[in-house]
Amino acid sequence: MAAALAAACAAALPAQATGEAEAIVRASRDRIKADTVSTRSRMLIAAKDGTTTERLVDQYSQDGPQGKRAMIVFQKPASVAGTRFLVVENPGRDDDRWIFLPSLGKVRRIASGEGSGTFMGTDFTYDDISSADRDPGKDEHSLLRSEELAGADCWVIESRPRDSGYQYSKMVSWIDKATRIGRRIELYDRKGALLKIVETGRIEKIQGRLTPLSTKMSNVQAKTSTTIEVEILKYDEKIPEGVFTPRYLETGRP
Repeated sequence: MAAALAAACAAALPAQATGEAEAIVRASRDRIKADTVSTRSRMLIAAKDGTTTERLVDQYSQDGPQGKRAMIVFQKPASVAGTRFLVVENPGRDDDRWIFLPSLGKVRRIASGEGSGTFMGTDFTYDDISSADRDPGKDEHSLLRSEELAGADCWVIESRPRDSGYQYSKMVSWIDKATRIGRRIELYDRKGALLKIVETGRIEKIQGRLTPLSTKMSNVQAKTSTTIEVEILKYDEKIPEGVFTPRYLETGRP
């Protein structure tokens, strides 16, 4: 019943509110201005039976001439060490994505149709990895209401993908009015059922920028979760161009 009410409210919104919703989403995604971001994070993966596994991951991202680029490198444990994943944004068309698996010893291109596939046994998919930089123009946004969440006054915005083939039928976001930080995102499967919840935890000021340093992705259907805790983060540190190439995927050297 709540979902039907939300849909009815969204349908009744004037065009001005719809435009405002997209502007809020865009401001949230473009909130941090930095040419490069380098991080080291611990990834805690919790299974349905309560057991957990931990991974150490480095990530490098940079604004390129045509869009953003990101390289993810798994450092530990030994079972995944040396695995590398590259995303190159292509405005106006699908991103290019490649993965290097040491067990195979070669680079494999990730097709656009594989976007909903599980990323390295986590609760994230390949598309989820790119979602922070997802172009707001790919979705239709509706401002549902204002609501307090964890003491923060938030806009609640529903986003529906224009592409019917996208892995989620809709996304509902709680965006902090004071900071523009996304505090919570609900992700619904193609049948309209709640599938995942993304929650922002610890937030600190890094180099003058308010930065979320803890993110939890919970799969409410599978009853699993993946938490990312950022241990080191540096903005605007020079990253060699060679890091964002298929050659680096194979060798680990720029």
